[in-house]
Amino acid sequence: MGERLLLIEDDPQLGTQISGCLERAGFEPTWWTVGRPLPPGEASTYRLVILDLMLPGTYGLDILRELREGASDVPVLILSARNDTADKVRALKLGADDYMTKPFWPEELVERVRARLRRPLLQRQSLVEAGSLQVDLDSREVRVLGKPVELTRVEFDLLAALARRRGASVTRQWLAEHVLDPEREGTERTLDVHVSRLRRKLGPGKHIETVWGIGYRLGEGDDA
Repeated sequence: MGERLLLIEDDPQLGTQISGCLERAGFEPTWWTVGRPLPPGEASTYRLVILDLMLPGTYGLDILRELREGASDVPVLILSARNDTADKVRALKLGADDYMTKPFWPEELVERVRARLRRPLLQRQSLVEAGSLQVDLDSREVRVLGKPVELTRVEFDLLAALARRRGASVTRQWLAEHVLDPEREGTERTLDVHVSRLRRKLGPGKHIETVWGIGYRLGEGDDA
């Protein structure tokens, strides 16, 4: 049997199309057409949740919020017809792992599912430590060797995205799409500039490593 996925999508045509693609890709999808609470115990039976936002019954972001408040780490991929940056940022802050806007090709969704399942789960703890580097995700504070480091909003969000996926390589494209403002600065070249500035502020040490041909990852912070 394939890995179990939960699809929550009220559009019958789209839901049928997505379910069919997932099955042909070797997954075992369960399809809900209405929104309802998803207790962490039930969520743990799935490897990933594909979640529409506009649902009859319960709003998609409410399902996501309840999952994260219930300490569920199941990856969640959001589907939405809304392309507003504020909606994407809100979903990601609530704990979504990815965000796709409609319309889209179901084949692309399948590849995003595969990519998400290859990554480690998000780090849920508030404090992430890597050598001399400390990142407090809740208070948005950063320290190196115990001393506070002042970061811009983009710099902190970039560092936090890597900290939540510590040890995993995160693509430059994903970081550009989910950390930068796509209407003003959402390019990979601009991302590289922010990474360079962030490295200077963090000082010596392998805090942010370049993964050639892919992107970046949070290193072990070896200051030796």
